[in-house]
Amino acid sequence: MNMRTEQNKTYQTSDLACAAALSLFFPLESVDKADPRRAYFIFDRTIKLDVVLDQYQKQTLRVEPRAYFDQVKALKTRLYEIN
Repeated sequence: MNMRTEQNKTYQTSDLACAAALSLFFPLESVDKADPRRAYFIFDRTIKLDVVLDQYQKQTLRVEPRAYFDQVKALKTRLYEIN
């Protein structure tokens, strides 16, 4: 699930693959775990983020495979860390 929130100031997604791709280019601002069944990865929304997101959705975004794999692992670690 992808969402634009706060008058489009942030972008949030529960899609781990999308969040991993975006976080290769943009800092992850936070992870919202308020819903016990779903976490949301939150990014500051910019025009550049929208361009990368569009490339991801059209399957034209190119990333280094090892960096992507490492980013997925890093996001999973953030998901399961105890606050």
